[in-house]
Amino acid sequence: MSPTEKTQTFTASRWTKGNRIFRTKISVSPVQVIKTKRSWFSSDEESINIRHISSVRIKTGVLWSDIWIESSGGTNQIYSHGHTKRDAQRIKQMVEDHQRSFKEGAFSDSTDTRKCPHCAETIKADAKVCRFCNREL
Repeated sequence: MSPTEKTQTFTASRWTKGNRIFRTKISVSPVQVIKTKRSWFSSDEESINIRHISSVRIKTGVLWSDIWIESSGGTNQIYSHGHTKRDAQRIKQMVEDHQRSFKEGAFSDSTDTRKCPHCAETIKADAKVCRFCNREL
């Protein structure tokens, strides 16, 4: 399955400020999160790689939710308002799931792994030195 098949797009409501004519869209894929905001003559896109997302914050009002997707890579955060609470929670869940699957797939090449007896991190079975705590095994 390609990354585009796993991409899901969430669109803000027309009833919120700044979304009446051109609505904000947030697309979440296994690789990145993209915020797209169109205007009459252009389109503005912001993206953050899934590996660089440090947190997803949701502020829920009576009807709509605000979403902040913050980066650890030095780029600006992605901010969007006017999404339903369900969409905001789904965006957060998808980001966390993609980050988890990326971390679990880090050792997909070699299935021979073990836990370091000193720091309990997952390392390759043939390792002589732990790459996390730098102790000999």
